[in-house]
Amino acid sequence: MKRPGIAFLDRDGTIIRDVHYISDPDAVELIAGAAQAIARLNTAGVPVAVVTNQSGIGRGYYDVEDYERVHARMLDLLAGEGAHVDASYYCPHTPDLVPPCDCRKPRPGLFERALADTGTAPRDAWFVGDRLRDITPALLLGGHGILLVGEDTPTSEAEEAEREARTARSLAEAVDLMLGAPGEG
Repeated sequence: MKRPGIAFLDRDGTIIRDVHYISDPDAVELIAGAAQAIARLNTAGVPVAVVTNQSGIGRGYYDVEDYERVHARMLDLLAGEGAHVDASYYCPHTPDLVPPCDCRKPRPGLFERALADTGTAPRDAWFVGDRLRDITPALLLGGHGILLVGEDTPTSEAEEAEREARTARSLAEAVDLMLGAPGEG
C-alpha cells in the first residue's frame, strides 16, 4: 500500500479527551494510545496535521491565547511520548455564522488550505475523527475517511461511515488502516 501523503486528525475526542470548550491547559489529557499512534505515523514519514473546530472562540468561552495554551500543552504531552504534529489548523467560528465560513468542518476549507500548504493530492490524504463532520471532507475531496467509533458516536454517523468510508475503534486501529498493518485494536 502506498504511504499516506498526510494524516488529518481531529483534536477533541481523537487525540485528547473531549471535555467540551476546553480552555485550561491543565485539563488536557491524551486519549490512551493516541501518542503512540501518532508516533507510528511520524516514524513512517507521514505528516500529521490537526484540524479542529473551535467554536468556543467565536462563542466567547475562551480566546485564541487560551486555545494556543491548550494546543501547546497537547504538543508537550505528545512530545513526552515521542510524537509530534507537523501542522495545525483551527476554525474559530460558530456553526450559526451567516454567511457560513468555509473553514468549519464539515466544509473543506481548512483541508484545502492544508493540502495546498503541503502540496498533497486529496487522494493521498487520510481524514480521522470521532464525528462524521471530521471525515466528510474526505468524501468531498476524494480522500480516505476513518470515523473513530466510540460510546458517544451517534449510531447514524457510524452507519453512514461504514457505507461511505471506514470505521475504527481507536486511533491506533485507524493508523493500522492507513499504514496497511494488521489491526491491533
